[in-house]
Amino acid sequence: MKYKISATIERDKHGYYAYCPQLPGCQSQGDSFEEAMVNIRQAIRLYLSTLSPAQRRALSSREIVTTALEVKVA
Repeated sequence: MKYKISATIERDKHGYYAYCPQLPGCQSQGDSFEEAMVNIRQAIRLYLSTLSPAQRRALSSREIVTTALEVKVA
């Protein structure tokens, strides 16, 4: 079964850090954005495999959207 899980990926001085707000403690990293994406997908699969089907449905029903906003400050 497929689940839709939100992931946030941030660039820092060490590369890229990825985490899932819906899944507390589910996080990973990578030297590149692509590597971080591969690694967080694997972390999500492992995390979800530890949950019951009902827990998986409950967590994946909550969608989190992150976007970049441009704000002008006087």
